[in-house]
Amino acid sequence: MSEKIERSDDEWRKLLSPEEYQILRQKGTERAFTGHYYKTKDNGTYVCAACGHELFSADTKYDSGSGWPSFFAPLAGESVATETDRSHGMVRTEAMCARCGSHLGHVFEDGPAPTGLRYCMNSVSLKLKPKDG
Repeated sequence: MSEKIERSDDEWRKLLSPEEYQILRQKGTERAFTGHYYKTKDNGTYVCAACGHELFSADTKYDSGSGWPSFFAPLAGESVATETDRSHGMVRTEAMCARCGSHLGHVFEDGPAPTGLRYCMNSVSLKLKPKDG
């Protein structure tokens, strides 16, 4: 993985749109079935919208029916960091970009084989780099 990115709150505000800042830096969530990528089937690599770090291959994306883009595995073991999230009266596993710490979404244990995991991501947290050719 490339070197970690650390920026001040003011720097992030200047770099990100208000919606991106709210989700990526303040751990917000977009409404289900409204995100740009929840239905996308294009080939490529999904990267962090804040820093461009490669996160997921489109090959691991599937329709979970949840209304958010869902993946059964990150691109590489170290590309997505996780930690326990106890907000909103729930206990969940938060998924973050391992490079810049931006909030991506949550991980649930109700996904398909081979991992049994569902990385339920906010479209705003991602950008799709199309596969060449």
